[in-house]
Amino acid sequence: MCNLYNITTSQEAIRQWTRALRDSLGNLEPSIDIYPNQPGPVVRNAPDGERELANLLWGMPTPIERVKGKADYGTTNIRNPQYGHWQQYLGVENRCVVPLTSFAEPSPTPGDKDPDTGIQKNYWFALNEARPLFFFAGLWTRWQGVRKVKDGPGEFELYGFLTTRPNALIAPIHEKAMPVILTTQEETETWLSAPWSQARHLQRTAPDDALVIVDKPATQIKFPPQAPQAPLQGSLF
Repeated sequence: MCNLYNITTSQEAIRQWTRALRDSLGNLEPSIDIYPNQPGPVVRNAPDGERELANLLWGMPTPIERVKGKADYGTTNIRNPQYGHWQQYLGVENRCVVPLTSFAEPSPTPGDKDPDTGIQKNYWFALNEARPLFFFAGLWTRWQGVRKVKDGPGEFELYGFLTTRPNALIAPIHEKAMPVILTTQEETETWLSAPWSQARHLQRTAPDDALVIVDKPATQIKFPPQAPQAPLQGSLF
């Protein structure tokens, strides 16, 4: 399941695409890798109704029956929005879009190590070799709880994104699911503003030619100092 993606674009490009009127992100680095339980930019319908570019933590609250231990590291990918736990987040006030230019899926071959990172090789996907901007269809919420045991309870703003059946390009690498991708302004606008009865149709498999396999981003030459703890996948619910 997608637990790593890269953003190589500008804040202005994200704002123009989504018509975000407010930007509370701070400075977006020229190229960043986003991992679970770490901050990532999203465009959301903020609580005051403003469309906002903001930095949230990747990993939605996990259904209580699936939390193991004292901390909820978050559910990054949401396969079944009709599952009771997710119903509360399907309104426009809890929808967001997640900007990216490429995303990764790990090699399904055991022991297939990346010589630069020393961990399992990733396959990277983008719209084309130029890696233009596109979006995941996401959900967000405010939450109180424990993300890391050593930090104790806190208040967080969290996000995750929807998945669906993989297309022909991704299925040989990840046979269960792929992220729901939005590639036009019309699609992002529908996701952010349409009633769920209309927006839900965007949870569909991308055409087989919608993505290509690209080289890993330059940011992947070295593995980050501390690997995040693995969150729940969400693909079973």
